[in-house]
Amino acid sequence: MSALSDQPKSSIINLLPGEGRRVSIIGVPLSFGAGTAGVDLGPAAMRVARLNQRLASLGYEVRDLGDMRLERPQTIAAAQDKAKYLHEISIACEELATEVQRAMRAGEFPVILGGDHSIAAGSVAGAASILRERGQQIGMIWFDAHADMNTPETTMSGNVHGMPLAALLGYGAPELTHIAGFAPKLDPRYCAHLGARDLDPAERELIRKLGMRFFTMREIDERGMSACIDEAIAIAKQAPGGYYVTLDVDALDPGDAPGSGTVVRGGLTYRESHLALEKIAEAGGMIAFEVVEINTALDVNNRTAELGVELILSAMGKTIL
Repeated sequence: MSALSDQPKSSIINLLPGEGRRVSIIGVPLSFGAGTAGVDLGPAAMRVARLNQRLASLGYEVRDLGDMRLERPQTIAAAQDKAKYLHEISIACEELATEVQRAMRAGEFPVILGGDHSIAAGSVAGAASILRERGQQIGMIWFDAHADMNTPETTMSGNVHGMPLAALLGYGAPELTHIAGFAPKLDPRYCAHLGARDLDPAERELIRKLGMRFFTMREIDERGMSACIDEAIAIAKQAPGGYYVTLDVDALDPGDAPGSGTVVRGGLTYRESHLALEKIAEAGGMIAFEVVEINTALDVNNRTAELGVELILSAMGKTIL
């Protein structure tokens, strides 16, 4: 299979489940965007759950790039800091954007393993920059209990893992908004967020300002996941270049995913999350997939990491029959 840069423009969205059976796994053991230690071992925990072998059993050629080597903070951030460890996170995100670009140019489907959700500022930037070179825009499906749309001016914690979606939309610190050298990365018309149940006041204001489509847990309860994910996919697929999918495990109910440092009761059930990802696989158009915020220090018998792997497999085409 030739590199993406040598393919017709339309082929970039056909990596799954067409002829593009090559997967590149990128581990990003970044934890200093979060307030609780432990997510840096999330990539390793998913490998322990046999991610590589199980992807290979679906017929994929798997290239595991291992975990990125990240610059570690030399000092502890002050409690009042409004963007803790921003310098180190921005460096990691720039490097991650480059890794995603390399994988996509090699004709490989990136599977990114976090780490905390601040890494999305880099991973999505890498995918968006590839499409930008081709004059195309990227869509987004974002699974999360939180909006992740704070900025240094609105944050109550200073933790950068609450800021990546805002940064990708062009709001926040330039060190995050301009990863890969341009902003914004996302057009809210092509973005859908699923699973929200814990939003800050300033995030609600920005959501209303942008008119971005949020499928809250109440709407999912009322309409059902099938109807909501169908609409979310339709929104994301309007983007000419295909869409990125990122999943924070706190989108799921803590009963199924206890290994998260930001648990909120009343999340997606085990079957709702699998249904959503199975339908994404069936619909096609996904150009990269990411799982973040698996906290091994809080997990129980690697349950959350195991679930993370199962969800990756569903997104990559595994079916019951």
